Amino acid sequence: MRDRPYPTLSEAVRVWARIGLLSFGGPAGQIALMHRILVEENRWLGEKRFLHALNYCMLLPGPEAMQLAVYIGWLMHRTLGGVIAGLLFVLPGLVSIMALSWVYAIWGDAGPVEALFFGLKAAVLAIVMQAVIRIGGRALKNGAMIGIAAASFVAIFVLGIPFPAIILTAGLIGFLGARARLPAFRGGGGQAKAGAAQVADADTLLGEETPDHARVNLPWALRLSAVILALWLVPVGALFVLLGPQDVFSRIAGFFSVMAVVTFGGAYAVLAYVAQEAVRNYGWLMPGEMLDGLGMAETTPGPLIMVTQFVGFMAALRDAGGLPPLLAGTLGGLLTTWVTFVPCFLWIFLGAPFIERLRDNRAIASALSGITAAVVGVILNLALWFGLHVIFTEVRPALIALPALNVPVWSSLDPVALALVAGSTVAVFALRLGPVAVLVMAALAGLAMRAAGLA
Repeated sequence: MRDRPYPTLSEAVRVWARIGLLSFGGPAGQIALMHRILVEENRWLGEKRFLHALNYCMLLPGPEAMQLAVYIGWLMHRTLGGVIAGLLFVLPGLVSIMALSWVYAIWGDAGPVEALFFGLKAAVLAIVMQAVIRIGGRALKNGAMIGIAAASFVAIFVLGIPFPAIILTAGLIGFLGARARLPAFRGGGGQAKAGAAQVADADTLLGEETPDHARVNLPWALRLSAVILALWLVPVGALFVLLGPQDVFSRIAGFFSVMAVVTFGGAYAVLAYVAQEAVRNYGWLMPGEMLDGLGMAETTPGPLIMVTQFVGFMAALRDAGGLPPLLAGTLGGLLTTWVTFVPCFLWIFLGAPFIERLRDNRAIASALSGITAAVVGVILNLALWFGLHVIFTEVRPALIALPALNVPVWSSLDPVALALVAGSTVAVFALRLGPVAVLVMAALAGLAMRAAGLA
């Protein structure tokens, strides 16, 4: 039982602001940070309840670390607590990426800035390769999962099949495999590990009991969901009606709203989908610019998929219509962030009271396993696609019949970029340096090579 009162809302604001400002390192680092501050230091909740919430958030589309913050904020301080936690988790990254987007738009072609991002590209490629290995080590536990990953890679890299179709197919395979009681699909999604410290729920502020507001209340959930749906979709519909479906703001709102619904599997899976669509199909930015945006997101606090704000910024900047380009870019970036993160509140406030029922469903857990396996193949595609555009200055379609399959023009190999990628790979895998340290070192190496006339 609890022997201390809940923290006040002002105390919670200070804690969530601290987490938001320190949330570097992608989802794994952010979840570990929340575990340390919320479970080990403040003892708001225990290990079992933290993992319970995390496992639910891993089932959802979108950024699981941000959604975990919303969940715990809601658990402690009702709806307002969830809103505050989510906003403070996102706000530092929003401000940082917007500031860097302005710098990129104004001075991106300047020598020093260009050299910094030249180095960042190499580091980002090494970090994405590390993500492939980490996720693969957890997800590919048998031949069926390896087969799903391999098929997903071929589907997106060779055949150009859209990311949502791949993820939905993998989820269906996992679901049906569990219903058929096939051995390869019996394990489900497993339990996530957040840290070594074991804090009992009974020794925390929440205790072992379920707060009254966290119990199933279907009328409340439906009313709140209707409000969030309106905040999300009414602006999207208004843009389509007022500006038309081909306007850049309508396209941004529509595309990132779809992304918010179908992007299961974590930040790098989201990036694979965004890269495929924003670069190849919409032509909003170039592959190297997508890597530059990812470098921004890796070096700033907040969710890694905040890189989508940079994509929306660049899309509107280059198709500003009658608006000043920087104003259009700012509006495009803010619109992207709005339609990307507002749905996260919907998933938590609507679904969290039902998580026990959802968590115990083995078929749904197996569907998640299939999705996670597919994500390994999708992220491998992202790594190879980025690698082609970092190490080579020119790529071309391999065959007319397979326009999605790109191969390098070998004469366009950039030896300086190759050296930076090799150095970053050694730093990540052999020296085991953290992502921020690798990014800083690669950026400085890019500057040094520019000064020496090599880059």
